[in-house]
Amino acid sequence: MSAIRLIVGLGNPGPEHLRTRHNAGFWFVDALASGMDARFGFENKLHAETARVRIGNEQVWLLKPTTFMNKSGIAVASALRYWKIESAEMLVVHDDLDLPPGAIRLKFDGGHGGQNGLRDLFEHLGTGAFHRLRIGIGHPGHKDRVTPWVLGKPSVADEEAMLTAIARGLDELPRIVAGDFNEAMKRLHTTTT
Repeated sequence: MSAIRLIVGLGNPGPEHLRTRHNAGFWFVDALASGMDARFGFENKLHAETARVRIGNEQVWLLKPTTFMNKSGIAVASALRYWKIESAEMLVVHDDLDLPPGAIRLKFDGGHGGQNGLRDLFEHLGTGAFHRLRIGIGHPGHKDRVTPWVLGKPSVADEEAMLTAIARGLDELPRIVAGDFNEAMKRLHTTTT
């Protein structure tokens, strides 16, 4: 069995949200699927779009909740139950205000850091015991500006930095899926952009 059986990208559905900072998780799984000629299809019972890809020797499910960021837990909990996957076998990819654009970090467990998608996952799963791939989007400098910041589109330079971080994350995905978390972490956390 692979260490990771499900990769969840967090984001908001709809074309108006497509290139926003908050959709960095969607950017990641979309790039992964595209690079493997996989297509997402809507699964009504899971409240999500799903695809299946082979990473190394493992078949891995990809999930994009269509419930909007603040209700991501509905789709994720449904998928874990339906596919009989443990939370520790899941990688959740999401935007992170505390990291600058271009940074990407891998971690297991911990708090939600104010990220509303993660907060809802905690509520629905009753645990934070899952892997996270955090994609830096930078911080607007004041908490009153956070909502328009995350729901806004990044500058050209910030988007390029985010895409570079995503490419680095995709490069490490075979190690992550195989359970070689320490090596993937070392590579992601020491490589500079």
